[in-house]
Amino acid sequence: MDKSPLTIAIDGPAASGKGTLSRRLAAHYGLRHLDTGLTYRAVAKAMIDRDASLDDEDAALDAARTLDLSAMDRTILSAHGVGEAASRVAVMPAVRRELVERQRTFANKGHGAVLDGRDIGTVVLPDADVKLYVTASAEIRAERRYHEILRNGGEAREADILADIKRRDERDMGRSDSPLRPAEDAHLLDTSEMGIEAAFNAARLLINGKRSA
Repeated sequence: MDKSPLTIAIDGPAASGKGTLSRRLAAHYGLRHLDTGLTYRAVAKAMIDRDASLDDEDAALDAARTLDLSAMDRTILSAHGVGEAASRVAVMPAVRRELVERQRTFANKGHGAVLDGRDIGTVVLPDADVKLYVTASAEIRAERRYHEILRNGGEAREADILADIKRRDERDMGRSDSPLRPAEDAHLLDTSEMGIEAAFNAARLLINGKRSA
């Protein structure tokens, strides 16, 4: 397999499947993976643990500077309350600048990396070797998230999940700082009618084609 440096930027809305796809691609190409959304959640969790106000930008910036990217626990950081707190932290310009620099440093070490998030191809890695924008209809994403919660033993109402996804889409796409949108040179991958295996194969073909070109 080609071992030349490779950076892959994957963006998309909530519950589009980009995280699962990113981890599969990282394993396939032997690259490190970073879910950049977890970095904002980790900062928020650190502030919660310190009993700091979620409006304290100085405290949030300190948490961002001292964040250990190798010690982020996805299970803990996936809690709903942490996600709500992260949405407040993520709008702080100084925190975003700090985390973006740390994300870039992560991506540019060694043989490259796969990064997924909301602004990877447009802001974090505008010169990434391959950019994918992974999406699906809001209804399909809500249905997937609903069944995921049930599989994990939780309870939820699909209608509530759909409403939450639509709110997140509006917030992510409408924010003034680094809004969610496809990079101009990103490959669109609509997974509405795809399972993870089909999405993985489609993404792999795009990446291999880009590398061979």
